[in-house]
Amino acid sequence: MRNLHKYILSIIAVTIINGYVTTSFIRANRSVYQSHYTNLYSEINRLNCELAEFYDYGIKVDVTMYQPVYPQTDRTPNITADGTKIRIDKASNYKYVALSRNLLKRWGGPFDYGDFILLKGTTEKHKDGVYQVKDTMNAKWVNVVDILESTHVKQYKYEDCDIFKLPWLKEEV
Repeated sequence: MRNLHKYILSIIAVTIINGYVTTSFIRANRSVYQSHYTNLYSEINRLNCELAEFYDYGIKVDVTMYQPVYPQTDRTPNITADGTKIRIDKASNYKYVALSRNLLKRWGGPFDYGDFILLKGTTEKHKDGVYQVKDTMNAKWVNVVDILESTHVKQYKYEDCDIFKLPWLKEEV
């Protein structure tokens, strides 16, 4: 029993000494931590302003198209990256897009699967409009939007277009 009391007192003593050393260290280095915190806080504010500018003015992208066929997709061309099943012969009717990975949240971008985007600046104005993010592009592409089209649609590409995130609710599942 006497050894148990010594053991408990030893643990308490070590804990008190550890707490004293830690708080002394923090007090002695408070200015270092405060300046580091201040720098991080200002960097976060700067990045938030930059992100808000993207939402206000859009993100410059190239716009291409893809068809739900194996060479242009994975081995399941009728299933998008978010798991949505489509009818291949009706692909153009869906108004779905695939985004390059840098634009998707899981890779640090502002968009997520299910988000609605406004696409503006295509030379054929009938391609401007609202689309829903459903798919992901190959990692080699940066700042590209790929519109899902049926197999009979002729290939196209538009450069220097704008996409905006629309503040609508995501589609109910």
